[in-house]
Amino acid sequence: MSMFKWEVVHGGKTPPPGEAVGPNQRLSWPRTIGLGAQHVVAMFGATFVFPIVMGLDPNLAILFSGICTILFLLMVNGKVPSYLGTSGSFVAGVTAIRAQGGDASDVTGAILIAGVVLALVGVLVHFAGAGVIKAVLPPAVTGAVVMLIGFNLAPVVANTYWPQDQWVALLTAAFVVFATVRFPGFWARISIFLGLVFGFVISWLADLSFGQITSPDGAGNVSTHDRINFAGLGDAKWFGLPDRILTDLDGNPTAVHSVHGPSFSLTFALLVLPAVIALIAENTGHVRAVAEMTGDDLDPYMGRALGADGVATVLASSVGASPTTTYAENIGVMSATRVYSTAAYYVAAIVAILLGLCPKFGVILYAIPGGVLGGITVVLYGMIGLIGAKIWVDNKIDFGKPINMAPLAAGLIMGIGNVTLQLTDDFELSGIALGTIVVIVFYHMVKSKKDDLQEEGDEVTYT
Repeated sequence: MSMFKWEVVHGGKTPPPGEAVGPNQRLSWPRTIGLGAQHVVAMFGATFVFPIVMGLDPNLAILFSGICTILFLLMVNGKVPSYLGTSGSFVAGVTAIRAQGGDASDVTGAILIAGVVLALVGVLVHFAGAGVIKAVLPPAVTGAVVMLIGFNLAPVVANTYWPQDQWVALLTAAFVVFATVRFPGFWARISIFLGLVFGFVISWLADLSFGQITSPDGAGNVSTHDRINFAGLGDAKWFGLPDRILTDLDGNPTAVHSVHGPSFSLTFALLVLPAVIALIAENTGHVRAVAEMTGDDLDPYMGRALGADGVATVLASSVGASPTTTYAENIGVMSATRVYSTAAYYVAAIVAILLGLCPKFGVILYAIPGGVLGGITVVLYGMIGLIGAKIWVDNKIDFGKPINMAPLAAGLIMGIGNVTLQLTDDFELSGIALGTIVVIVFYHMVKSKKDDLQEEGDEVTYT
């Protein structure tokens, strides 16, 4: 069956209890369009928050999330329904690049190299089988790397976003936590988006009630200003490519525009390469989750999925957009609706592309107050770290065994604490890059054949 021909099932109506809609099936087009809109809302919050905190254009990120989703669906032959949104696993590495004076082109160049590496991993997995992932990156190692990536970001929240408006940040964080835990079904899955809306409203009310706020911006420069500023909204076009002048860490304009070419540096590339391990974990877990829901054997498509994510990241970063990854939020929507139709994902991708081509929409994204981002990121970054712990729990990692304790402990402290190893006058390893290398090298250095035998037959999950 063609990837663009879907069998209409259940008379085009909502599937009855216990029934599902497969990847090559669909409901009526009105219902399919509605489901596509749900997927857009589900991915929306994190997809444009992460590029903002990486100093990239969120409008361009939305645009390429749609383009890259279509590319992904084509590369997996329509067998793995997924949406590709912005990856948060790169934020810590990008923050380190910025701290060392790198600009947006250095950021996208480093991410492009990581995308190439992920694509090559996909090729390897496609031909060698999914078992190679467990051999090189067992759950104990993967969990540690994901954890140190997330927790390394804590100072970014504390020093950059939270001080801009601590009370709005606290209220926004409280709302996101409550919505995530207490809101029903779909509403809980879009808690980040709802938190952004809530934060906008609280900031607007604070401007009306208390007037301007005196606080530092992201670079620490103190000024008196409105919390919400829609400057430029009236002049922005309704349709066109995103075209902003991006800023440096101090908020000063640079020569880099939204759409730009990458610059390459080995030092900067090493700072973001650990994110590839997180992407492998994410993608592997998501593909297996989809397989479990649909009942299809998707292991033969594992390599394609990893490779497609890598190629999508290369494509996006080559023009200045942010890196991509499959999104658990959208898999959650599939789980709730039992509609796995790729037609809904194509609809979502098209909607995202249209939003990305609206510069007015981009002005609204840039108007998100720093305090709101503080509340959102304090939850998001912590969740990234705790996904590492979830990998350990899901795979029953026994920390009574020294091999699961000593090497991981050393790498975690180095990664989270930003420990630096000076190799030459011009080259050093620090933070996440050093922590990741230490976790992997130390683990395999002390691993024995006995450890391999004990792991045989273990069921591995990464979601």
